[in-house]
This record gives sequence, C-alpha cells and structure tokens, in this order.
Amino acid sequence: MYSQQPYSNKESIVIPLFEIVVYPHSRTKLLIDKITGEILSTEMKNGETVHAIGLTVKSDKQPPDLSEDDLYRTGNLFQIISLQPADEEYLISVKAIQRVKTSSLYLKDDGLFYATYEPVPDIRDLDENFREALMVDVKKTIHDISSRFQSSEELTGPITEMDSIDQIMGYVMPFMPIKVSEKQDLLETVSVRERYLTFLYVLTKQKENINLQIEVAKKVAEKVNKSHREAMLREQLKVIQEELNDNEDSVSGEGGYRERIESSEMPDEVKKKALSELKKLENGGGHNPETPVIKNYLDILLDLPWSIEEKKSIDIAEARNVLESNHNGLEKVKERIIQHLAVMKLKHEKQGSILLFTGPPGTGKTSLGKSIADALGRKYVRVSLGGVKDEAEIRGHRRTYVGALPGRIVQGIRKAGTKNPVFVLDEIDKLSSSYSGDPASALLEVLDPEQNGTFSDHYLEVPYDLSEVLFIATANSLASIPWPLLDRMEIIEISGYTKNEKLAIAKDHLLPSILEEHGLDADKLVIEDDALKLIVDKYTREAGVRGLKKQLARTARFVSERIVSGKAELPYVVKADMLTQILGKELIRQEEARKENVPGVVTGLAWTPVGGDILFIEGTFMPGKGKLTLTGQLGDVMKESAHISLSLVRSRLASTVNSFDFITSDIHIHVPSGATPKDGPSAGVTLFTALTSLITGKAVDPKLAMTGEITLSGAVLPVGGIKEKVLAAHMAGIKKVILPKENERDLEDVPEDARNELTFVTVETIEDVLKEALGIDLPRSMASHTGSSSLVPVHNI
Repeated sequence: MYSQQPYSNKESIVIPLFEIVVYPHSRTKLLIDKITGEILSTEMKNGETVHAIGLTVKSDKQPPDLSEDDLYRTGNLFQIISLQPADEEYLISVKAIQRVKTSSLYLKDDGLFYATYEPVPDIRDLDENFREALMVDVKKTIHDISSRFQSSEELTGPITEMDSIDQIMGYVMPFMPIKVSEKQDLLETVSVRERYLTFLYVLTKQKENINLQIEVAKKVAEKVNKSHREAMLREQLKVIQEELNDNEDSVSGEGGYRERIESSEMPDEVKKKALSELKKLENGGGHNPETPVIKNYLDILLDLPWSIEEKKSIDIAEARNVLESNHNGLEKVKERIIQHLAVMKLKHEKQGSILLFTGPPGTGKTSLGKSIADALGRKYVRVSLGGVKDEAEIRGHRRTYVGALPGRIVQGIRKAGTKNPVFVLDEIDKLSSSYSGDPASALLEVLDPEQNGTFSDHYLEVPYDLSEVLFIATANSLASIPWPLLDRMEIIEISGYTKNEKLAIAKDHLLPSILEEHGLDADKLVIEDDALKLIVDKYTREAGVRGLKKQLARTARFVSERIVSGKAELPYVVKADMLTQILGKELIRQEEARKENVPGVVTGLAWTPVGGDILFIEGTFMPGKGKLTLTGQLGDVMKESAHISLSLVRSRLASTVNSFDFITSDIHIHVPSGATPKDGPSAGVTLFTALTSLITGKAVDPKLAMTGEITLSGAVLPVGGIKEKVLAAHMAGIKKVILPKENERDLEDVPEDARNELTFVTVETIEDVLKEALGIDLPRSMASHTGSSSLVPVHNI
C-alpha cells in the first residue's frame, strides 16, 4: 500500500483534514482516527517509510457521513514522521513532501478513503530578482502585523530565518482568518508568480483590517471617559456593529436580552444566572467565539415557561366522555385513569404517581396519553425513548461541549410552552445503557415526585421544577425496565382487544380515518360487517389494531383505483366474498378444536404477545429403554414441566396401569407448529393429561382445553394470561375449560359473551384434573393432596 517511491502513481491511504489546509514543504501535527492510526503504526513497525495523502474536507460533514464528493481532490503527499496514541485517537507528525492530485478516490468497507495520485509540479514563472523582492515584502508585512500584538516575537522569529516563501506560507496560513476554500485555492495555484502575489495580497488585506479595528478603538476612546471602562466597552461594541452594519441583534437596548430577563418570571436564582451570562455577552463583543453559545443559552432560558398559567378545573364528566369517545373497550384502564384524575382534582392537580401503560403494540397506549391531555385541556408532548443510549439525552450536554443542547425533557417543556403539559415517555422499555451512561437511571430523578421539583439539566445549570408535569410512560414489556425505575410508576396493564372490540374500533375510529386519508366517504365506500369480521379473523393476528388498519387501508386503495378508473358504481360495497380479490388469500390459519382426539392428544391454552392461542400436545410411545423425547422448540421451563409430568404419572399411576412398562418403552411428546418457540410453566396440566391419556389409552374430549402449572407434589398452581387464553378457546370452538382454582377470580376480565358460552372447571390437584378430563378417580391414599373440582357457575362470575 505504501511505496518507497512516493511520487509514483500508487494507491495510498487518505487522511481527511478538517478546517485546515496544509502547504508543501511544511510540517504539522494532526489527530487521526484509531483505525487509520493502527494501519499506519503497523507499517512503521515494519521499518517502511510510510506515506499518506492529506485532503481537506470541503463540507461540514463528519465521519462516518463523509463521501468522496466531500473532499477536495488536490492535497499533499505526507511522510509520517512520528505517531503516538492519544485516548481513542492517534497524534501524528507529518511532513508535506509535495502537492499531488488524486486520480481515483474511493471509500473502502473499513470506512477509510484510498486514492491513487500524481504529482502537481509548480510552473516556475518567477525570476530570482522578483522572488527576492517579494520575500522582503512578505516578511515586512508579517512583522508589521505582529507589531500590533504584544509578545508576538516568539511566533514570528522563525520567519526571519526562512529562505522560501512556500515555507513562510505553510507556517503563517493556519493563523490567517480566511475561508478554507480560499486557502485551498492558494494550494491549487500552480503558477509560482500568481501564488506568491496572492499570498502577499492576503497578508496586506489582513493588515488593513487590523488597522481598521485599531481606528475604531481610537474613535471610541475619544468619545468615552477612560474612567468608565464598562461604558467604554459597550460603546466600542456599538461602533464595531455600526462599521459592520450588523446592529440587528440588540443585547441591552429596547427589546434586548436585559429587558426580557428583567421582565421575565424566572426565579431569582435563575435570573441571577441569566444576568451573569448576559454580562459575559456584553463584555465579549461581537467577535467573541462564545457569543453564539451564550445567546443560545439565554434564548432557551427565556423560552422556558417558569410560571403556571391559570389552572383549568378538572371536569371528571368531560374526561370520561373524551375517553369513551376516543377508545372502545379498555373499561378497567379508563376507570383507573378517571380515578387518577379524580385524585389530581382533590390534590389541586399535583399528579402524584406516574402512570405506566404496558401492553402489546397497537393497543392504544400512546393515544391514551393524547386523550388524557384533551380531557385535561393541557398541551401534549411525546418523546420517543426507543434506542436512546446516552444519559445526556435525558439530562442534556454540558455547555463546554460543541453543539451542546438541553435534554429531551427540557426540550419537550420548551416545545409545549407551558409548565404543566401531559408528557408521554414512549417506549421506555427500549432504553439501553452504553459507555455514555445509563439513561434509565437519569429518568429516576425525572419520575420521582420527591425529586423532580428541582430537576437538574446539565445544560441549564439551574434547577427546573417538573412537579407540575403529568408524566405518562408506555412500554411493551416490563422485563427490561430497571426495578428502581419501575418502582416509581404505577403499572396499568392493557391487554389485547376482543374480536367484538376490534369490530367496534374499526367501525367507529379506523374506517372514518381511512376514508378521509384516501379521499373517500361513506357515500363512496361501504364495508359490510361480515367483511369486517372476516378481516379481523383471517387477515390479522394481533393484540392491537395496527394490522387491521393496514388491511382497511389496502381495501380503500383498491376501491380508490376502481372509482378513479370508472370501474365502480357508488357506493362501492365490500362484501365478505370479495376479500380474496381485494386482499389476496387469507393470511391467518386459526387453530380450531378437533372433531375427535386419539389417546395421548390434549388441547392446551397458550398466551402470545398478540393474544391467546390453543395448542395441541401429542404423545406416543414405542419400544425402547425408558427415554423421554421432547420436540416442538420447547423452552427449558416447558421441558421441566414434561419431566415433572412423567414423574407424577409414574408415581401415581404405575401401580394401576399394568399394561404399560415404563422401563422398556420410550415416550415421545411433540407440540405442533414446530417452528414457533414455546416456553412457560402453564402447559404442565396439559402435559400431565396427555401422558396419562397415552398410557391409559383413554381419549380426552376434543372440546376440552386446559391450562395450569403443576408441582412435583401434584398441586395445580395459577398462571397468567387467562383472559387471552379463554378468548382463544372461545374462538376455537372449545366448550369446557379447566383452570387452576386460584385463577377463578381472573374470569371477571373475560367478556360476558365468551363466559356465557363456556363451562369453567377449577381444580387444585392433578387428581381433580384426571377426574374431569379422563374420568379417572384415583384413590385418595395415592394422592398427596386433597382437593376437589368445582363447576364455576358463569352467571355468578
């Protein structure tokens, strides 16, 4: 890659140069990235003379966003003199050997640029006498400029010893306040005469600018009494602004920062900080590099709301109407929100605990926050925290960093323009830690009512009161949320919608919105209820309604095309038998109860992130050595349930089933849909029943489904997801469901239409399960627990 003959047309690594232009025959030091440094270091260790090409970046982009078009094609061939690590970068010392032009420049997969090059020699069109005269003028001009500044002899001393204008140019140009493009033009000038004359012109122009500034200072000094230093500095700033025709940004005049700060409602501590920063701005002048930073800081302080507007009394009846009109179903969730608002009304709107809506995607968690804002008559702010890894995203960056900004919390408050908005922290479970800190830990102060009255943002450097903000968080799962953060929030679980709820949502909310988005109305498109039901059943499989909305949008686009093409009569009525033409073949294969079961096959119930489902557990046996085989992508917990079930069967039934030999038989258990991973303890009852059915030869009613965890002592323990599991059983045509006794109270969450069409049996032990599922009544002497099954009267639930 690196040739010992640097002037030949060889491929070489490219070092991008930011905001600087290096000239031939000069030396300089550069910071380069770690990858480039390691490559160069390896070559130097091999004892080779290492070269690289230095090309200046002509845009404001930074890696990794740089492309070939962002680099100038003319630069210098560097010889690497030394190289040493510096934190995550490398500091290198280079010598610019010669100006070169790249003939090909490209970006490799390692993120680095490489190029081939050819030398660009000077055109020697300057005689020696003229060169000597120019040398004298250049040195004289530089010394005239430096004489205006104290202690400049150390910097300009080396210039006296230099005998080449190119050397002087390489030494002086980095300090010249001109554009990078102008410096690059000077580098690309191949005519020696033109380049030297241009360099002298730049020096002369700089000398004139400095003289102008000194004249302005003298004018100010004549107008102002020397004893009033602060007044003089302000007058000097005013004269400079007049000279530059840049008097738009008033600092202390009418409508300026001082007047705005004095008239603001900032707390005294914040106002004192703002006035301190204003003093720095006034004393610094227009050319102070900190001026934009200070102005931005003051703008943010002035934009933030520091007082609460007149509070609107919370109308509970109005809030209930808003929630009912915006959301179908979710009765318990809406009731819990109303209770929270009632407490806020009694506490004069101090929000108290933080609400956390958790549930599957598409169930309306974020839109509930918008509805709460509408119900309260407050501003609504939403911040997505998905993928946030940097603590500064929450607390802000310190102003010592370039491009520093407040955190997302303060930015959201500034955007809302009020001190008490409804602030939704979306996808709070998607936060993650990195070397930049833990944003979840930074949220502890935000969401703790005991701390957020004095929230500290690194950018503001003053406390800000968040106690009036109503924070609402959303999450799909609680597993990834740290416990200290979870402890500060009140969890409201949002489960999936039932089929009837989805139909109501589609008719009342989704369809009107879809029609408006596609330029349609109820006079142009009508979708029959049977078609809507079929879309829900056969074209979507989800807990929420996002997929349903997409299918309705596909239908609307199909109809829109027909109407525009003149192929449809209005209104266009979509019927169930037309969906195959509109949406294609059915996407969902709904599991249904089998007509009959053979021994060893039992129907179980499962929970998934998109709702409930039924699954079939199948068992068979064959001659062998007592081995148990499990297939169907089962997780560790489910495998343990299978081993517990086999141990229970052998301990409770071995003596009563003489026809089955556990020692000479292998048992194989399989759960269909083998490509889908399955895990959890709730299949314990089903696995036990399937094994018992297999070895006794008794078939289980195909219209019977069950769920529950079992223990090695034969107890049946409660499980989760009862609502979703029961709804899945109802949709699959199941007639009777066996549940753990302690899950009886969960049946209150099941919709009434599903409860009325199912029979529920609650059990406490495996003996109760065998009696209901297989009609086997084990002697109580063989059971380690006592208990009985009971039919649950649905009308009493």
